[in-house]
Parts: sequence; C-alpha cells; structure tokens
Amino acid sequence: FFFFFFFSELCIINIQMSQDWTEVVLHRKAPKPARPDQAVAYARAHGADVDTVKKFGAGGNKSVVPSSGISAKKLDDESESFVHKKVDASVADAIKRRRAELAMTQKELAQKINEREGIINEYERGDAIPNPSVIGKLERALGIKLRGKDIGSLLDKPKPKAAAPGKK
Repeated sequence: FFFFFFFSELCIINIQMSQDWTEVVLHRKAPKPARPDQAVAYARAHGADVDTVKKFGAGGNKSVVPSSGISAKKLDDESESFVHKKVDASVADAIKRRRAELAMTQKELAQKINEREGIINEYERGDAIPNPSVIGKLERALGIKLRGKDIGSLLDKPKPKAAAPGKK
C-alpha cells in the first residue's frame, strides 16, 4: 500500500510539473535607429519635439594637440598659409634610382617594407609627408641613406658583433 501511495504521489507531482498551461506572449521590440540622425528623423516623423544642438569639440580631449601640431584657434588667428612639409626631391630621386638599380617594382618594395604601394608612389613623387618609420624601412630595404648628409649613398654594413670574452 505504501509503495502504491508513494508511486501515485510521484505520478501526480510529475504530471503537475510537466504541464504548464500559462499563456506566454512574445513581443517584438521596436527597431532602434542605427545612427543618431536616424533617431532624430524617426522622432520628427512621429511628431515628437526635437531639439538639436551642435557642439564644437564636445567629448574631445582638449589636451591633445591635433596631428598638424597647431590648434584651431592659432590657425584662425594666423594670416599665413600653412603647408605640410613634403619629402625632399633628393630623397624621392634617391628612392627611384636605387629601386631601379635593384630592379624592383613599387609593389615589390612596398611588400618588402610592409606598406601600401601608394606610399611608395607618394615618396617617389615627392608628395608624401615624411614619416620617420617609413623612411627607416626604406633605408633598410634599399640599403641607402635617406636622412641627414649624403642622401642616396650606400649604408655602411653593420659590423658583426665580437664574441664575448671567455665564451667559445
């Protein structure tokens, strides 16, 4: 009798736990606009009051100097025209000359220094803004000096390091 009672209780509990007759209602969320200007257009389309304000430099880090090195206020106050420094013509000629001596294409040189082909083209035209890291890569790849005196001359081969005394 006890076994039957216990078994019937398990069955009732199991049946009650397995059947859930409560309603489940799923709602789709309203689509969110991807960009702020879409949010403004959406609000205007639905008749909401919209107030937009353009803020100059909002959220920016004012302590950081722009990439040109001159602040916007100084540019506005200055009457002179500022032009970025370009690669010297002697550097451009040296790159062209040495690349031709090595029978390399611009694409091959770009792959060798891990830069885009357009960068090599800009340096050879003299239109590039000098970047010390790119110039260093070009110097090593071409084996010539591109900075300082004697631009276009061959780089000195690094001397092999002497073995430390006492080690064989």
